[in-house]
Amino acid sequence: MTPNAASSPSGSPGPSRRGFLASTAVATAAVAGGLPLLAACGGADKGSREGTTSGKDAKRLLPAYVAGNVVTPDIPSKNGSSMGFTAKLDVAGLKTSVPTKLGKGGKVTVMSPFWGSPPKQDNPYYTSMNALTGVDVRWRNQDGNTYDQKLGAVLASSDVPDVVVVPGWNMMGKIPSAVISKFADLGPYLSGDGVKDYPNLAAIPTDAWQRSLFGGKLMGLPMPASYVTNIVPLYRQDVFQREGYRVPTSPDEFTALCKDITNARAKRWACGDMKWTAFNIWGVFPGSDKPLWWNLVDGKLVNRVETDAYLEALEWTRKLFAAGYVHPDFKLGKSQATDPGAKFAAGEFLIYNNDISSWYGQRASQATQNPDFRIWGMDLFGPDGGDPTLWAAEPAGIFAFVNKKAPESVVRDVLAVANVTAAPYGTKEWMMTNYGVEGTHYTMQNGVPVKNDRGNNEVNNAFVMIASPASTLAHPDFPDITEGQVAWQQKMGGFTRKTSFWGLQITEPSRYANLASNFEQLEDDIARGHKKISDMQRAVSDWKRQGGDKLRDWYRKLLDENGPAAN
Repeated sequence: MTPNAASSPSGSPGPSRRGFLASTAVATAAVAGGLPLLAACGGADKGSREGTTSGKDAKRLLPAYVAGNVVTPDIPSKNGSSMGFTAKLDVAGLKTSVPTKLGKGGKVTVMSPFWGSPPKQDNPYYTSMNALTGVDVRWRNQDGNTYDQKLGAVLASSDVPDVVVVPGWNMMGKIPSAVISKFADLGPYLSGDGVKDYPNLAAIPTDAWQRSLFGGKLMGLPMPASYVTNIVPLYRQDVFQREGYRVPTSPDEFTALCKDITNARAKRWACGDMKWTAFNIWGVFPGSDKPLWWNLVDGKLVNRVETDAYLEALEWTRKLFAAGYVHPDFKLGKSQATDPGAKFAAGEFLIYNNDISSWYGQRASQATQNPDFRIWGMDLFGPDGGDPTLWAAEPAGIFAFVNKKAPESVVRDVLAVANVTAAPYGTKEWMMTNYGVEGTHYTMQNGVPVKNDRGNNEVNNAFVMIASPASTLAHPDFPDITEGQVAWQQKMGGFTRKTSFWGLQITEPSRYANLASNFEQLEDDIARGHKKISDMQRAVSDWKRQGGDKLRDWYRKLLDENGPAAN
């Protein structure tokens, strides 16, 4: 048996949303350093709801960074990668990172997205975590697939829980302004040396805290992440070796390989929807968070949708669909409604892009019924077959906020919980947070924690949402996967650059909130042949006329006042 893989939530329209649950099986994080602290546009000290907070203002707000020394990774972080642990777990030898319980026994309500069937409140995992933290956490789990609707309604009401989790993909429309108006300033508790009262929070990289600045205040408790792209072109290594297929090193080789693999009569297709990989191949700026859409190119501020690379990547993706190389499920759009992993495992298609967590998840889920199953990640390449130009993902993507009306006792209890959930891999606190109670939720088998059905239901995307540690990959049952994942991140990290606004939490003027809301659907329609490239060109022209050019001017002012992020 093997540990159950972290599963992606269904209905996921983008890589950040699809794969964040990897952090429930491994710790998450970004690498500290390298982020210039820019100055606020519009004056952060005035509580502006637009712009960003940086420069001296940010330095004053950010927590001091104190590297943890409780555990040492087997593979240190490099080029923005996660750190890796390959050794089997010695449960009896787990370290203690929180020697003194900081919670004072108060009650804290938490609203968070949940994928699956939420467990009952008084289940053994929740009660054990409450005993560990010293806080009575009461969960208001909400359907992750419709969380944006619930979030908007709650933030517009007067009934806001003590803690609200907000994923980065939900930071759209009026949500950023609501965050600024509804939630507490954590600066008095965490800024500077204040964070040292919570050592595991102090070990969260500075880049992740930078993303937690809203409206001139330190407001979010972050879930850090590696800044290397989390989307990997995964392939059936076992089938490739058996059939003699060579891993492609250029778009042309990829297309030729797809032709060799595809045999619709035999119900075998080459790949899934490769749009996200195409964007990486052509060096398209990231689009999962609005500020990343913009970058300074030859002295001009350019949006990703205005670039030739954006159209070329879409055209290449469209050709794969048109040639019949893509599995029919993806043609129907099911790639964003259901997990295609089962048909990948069945060999109906051999290549697809997914979150890096699926590299392990697919292998683990097939270990018993298909022991010969092997999955691996392809290196990314450029459009000419040379080195790729990759763009850094944000160093934190999910945040927990504390109600502005919460008394200090509640804030302190929330921070006590966060200090436990941010414990590093290899500690007793990490083990409880991620696996629950031994014998109830998991058993140890040859140094590997194996969740049972109860563990899979109860120990699932809950406490990790309040705060998480530095990005870590650890699969003691498959150390080769850990080594492969970290090696892939480190190699791809060598080709990774940062956009001009990387790492900053930017709140756009509300008048532009829905300006680009239709682009993702149009991308998918073009890939599937329902729309044409010319339709995208018209949409870009409309976008510029309807406010895109004015938004460019707004970002340009921000850039002129602060300077670009350094690579």
